[in-house]
Amino acid sequence: MLDSKPLEIRSPLDAIASGIVYLTEDRKGLGLYLDMSVRDNINTMVVERDAWFRSIVDFKKSNARAQQAIKSLSIRTPSEATFVGSLSGGNQQKVLLSRLLQTRPQVIILDEPTRGVDIGAKSEIYRVIDELALDGIGIIFISSELPEIIGVAERVLVMRSGRIVGELDPGAGKPPSQEAIMALATSAEHDSPQEKP
Repeated sequence: MLDSKPLEIRSPLDAIASGIVYLTEDRKGLGLYLDMSVRDNINTMVVERDAWFRSIVDFKKSNARAQQAIKSLSIRTPSEATFVGSLSGGNQQKVLLSRLLQTRPQVIILDEPTRGVDIGAKSEIYRVIDELALDGIGIIFISSELPEIIGVAERVLVMRSGRIVGELDPGAGKPPSQEAIMALATSAEHDSPQEKP
């Protein structure tokens, strides 16, 4: 359900059309086209918006979109024509996030979005996440770094073996802490009899 409407998602295109996008934890292997420009990486999911008769691309529009994205997310690049593979890990991640934002999503799933990026880039990514949340976009933030979870999340769901085993929510009197998260993640009380050794 999204906005009280049932969803039937059978493919990534269905998810995008429903307003749901996913940022992979493997930006180099599964996310970015490293031998393509920053501009082309940013525009790849919305290229049809700039196409006339589905074949002729208006590069003026795609250039303007890329320049706006570079400015908005503070992407450090010599130009929009620079190969994305030559950028730092943090700037590559911001390019990938910018690509998702071009679809105007309602929900963004961020899988380890700060893995392999420096402190400065992490701060920029956190800033963008805060702004998106304030704009009403739902953020599902997946991380294995407990201090990061506590610093970013309003509500924490703990998963183990593919199942949710607990929830921590300050509003419900269960504030997240590293100890509380680890207790849920390692507790045997949520295991079914078949899962116990």
